[in-house]
Amino acid sequence: MSELPANDHTANASPANESVAPAASVGSLPAEAQRLADGEWHRLHPATPLLRGGIALLAIIGVIIVNARDFFIETLFNSRNEFDPFSQLAEFGLLIPAVLIVLAVLVLSVLGFYFSWRMHTFRITDEVVEVRSGILFRTNRRGRLDRIQGINISRPLVARLFGAAKLEVNVAGQDANVELSYLGSRGADNLRRAILQLASGTRAVEASEAAASPEGGLIEQRVNEFLAPELDPDAAPPESIVRIRIPRLIGSLVLSEATIIAVAVAIGIIVTISISGDYLWLFAFLPGVLGLFGYLLSRLTRSLRYSIASTQDGIRVGYGLLSTTNETLPPGRIHAVEVSQPLLWRLAGWWEIKINTASQASSSGQANAKTTLLPVGDMDDVHRVLQLILPSLADAESRELLEAGLAAGAHDDAYVTSPKRAAVLRWFSWRRNGFVMISDAVALRKGAIWRSLVLVPQARMQSVSMAEGPLLRRMRLAELRVHTVAGPISATIGALERSDVIAFFTEVSHAAVQSASVDTSHRWRSGSTERTADNSEANSGATPEVPPGATPEVPPGATPEVPPGANSGATPEATP
Repeated sequence: MSELPANDHTANASPANESVAPAASVGSLPAEAQRLADGEWHRLHPATPLLRGGIALLAIIGVIIVNARDFFIETLFNSRNEFDPFSQLAEFGLLIPAVLIVLAVLVLSVLGFYFSWRMHTFRITDEVVEVRSGILFRTNRRGRLDRIQGINISRPLVARLFGAAKLEVNVAGQDANVELSYLGSRGADNLRRAILQLASGTRAVEASEAAASPEGGLIEQRVNEFLAPELDPDAAPPESIVRIRIPRLIGSLVLSEATIIAVAVAIGIIVTISISGDYLWLFAFLPGVLGLFGYLLSRLTRSLRYSIASTQDGIRVGYGLLSTTNETLPPGRIHAVEVSQPLLWRLAGWWEIKINTASQASSSGQANAKTTLLPVGDMDDVHRVLQLILPSLADAESRELLEAGLAAGAHDDAYVTSPKRAAVLRWFSWRRNGFVMISDAVALRKGAIWRSLVLVPQARMQSVSMAEGPLLRRMRLAELRVHTVAGPISATIGALERSDVIAFFTEVSHAAVQSASVDTSHRWRSGSTERTADNSEANSGATPEVPPGATPEVPPGATPEVPPGANSGATPEATP
């Protein structure tokens, strides 16, 4: 990849050309990351045109060459095939014009791919990730760093052969992601580190790190990339906290609801054929079989080599066999968590964990992959993953409440459950249906046949509401809803005692406001780096400057009131 000349990013008059401060907080990153995050425009990987349609063009060229070779051989030995397209064109005297048209199309296609790559540039600043593309119709796409919900790097099989990777910055909003297709594999990893460091609020510190240069030849580098784990040993522990065995993964797919429905439909079609004797039903069933096989195969290959670990920039999740993907979820970007158990998984004791984030993918397949944090795991795996998502739930009391929320029967625990008269609406689950506050999260326990536990961090709540329809009002019941961002998880629980919902509504409202006022997870490194910089200045005897808007040093004798969480970098609001 090469940097654009100075006149390239000033020629087109657009909002993208406004003066933007370069990224100044990446001094501790490798030289490659600093170069890509210097606020200047850069181009993508040179193999990008080939990976974004050039392979199909090469296939078409190959078909044309094969047909031309056959025509030449047949003409040489005077044994033409009347069905050959070249023979038919020659018969009507259109061979030379057709060849010229094909050559013109090929030349224009190659030029189009080249200029598309030339005009597709990106830059990273202290505030945004920006991409501009297009030849005739220009497109400019920006993603603010403070709105980043996650960064995932995917390496399709063909791209891995060229040492390339696709970096996608997930930004809050509907289809608001910023995609860089393609970058060098090592450059993508370094650029992700740079973007996460800028988004974390890290100050620029005096540090240097030599850029690691790849060792060995080209073939050795590609082999190492194929065999490399999805977790970067420099940024995360080399071992995943959860290991999914292949028998467990296959068993979870076989016992999934999709497989059971397909088996039931197959039995129905077999019975219908045996009664009617009409074998045309097989053709109606064949597309469904192929679709189910493709779905299960994609889930199997996507879940292989699954890994999850904690890094200083959030949770790192990796998966995939041939085409691999690893995603980093920064702290504070998970708005809701659901631990669920399908009915057929109960005997095996397996669970699934899904999450809600503010970033919405454009396709349902991508959305399902990004919202499933744990495809299948036992109770110990669930606790380990939940401690990564919500570290405040690691104490013994919180673990006990979590286990009570996942238990099968009703227990004498802290959960506030539905009254007995709610059995009319919740036939089997009224004893389990309940809620409780667990540390700094709201827990909603639902379901008896399909059990689930929904956890919503208090700082991520959008609002809280209660509802009473005519039937609920007559039964003195109410519904509680905790509003979060859109996603597969619905934090709603109904058929509860009205007085309990009112009391819990008030408690949750105050807790959400308090948690949001002291939450600094959106700038997860700012507090530690500021303290490090202040300590280094104090040790050197220098007097640190007070930035504009900062609270000056308190005079001797004064005792300022420090609210909870202020030591993590939060600035409390002034109280009249």
